[in-house]
Amino acid sequence: MGRPLDPAEQSHMAKRVAELRQQHRDLDEAIRRLQDDMRTDELMLKRLKKRKLLLKDQIAWLENALIPDEPA
Repeated sequence: MGRPLDPAEQSHMAKRVAELRQQHRDLDEAIRRLQDDMRTDELMLKRLKKRKLLLKDQIAWLENALIPDEPA
């Protein structure tokens, strides 16, 4: 079990989650635009998709860390 987060840590992590979500939305938009362009660099598209997945994992990890442990 992890130690409880103090309010400052929780606030910082919540802000970070919001930043990562914005980056995720921005990447989603960029990917959509690239997919619409017939001249798209497929390697660039794959890299953006991979980055988007990494952001999703980071968001999930931080959100999980923000959930308090419940005693058994």
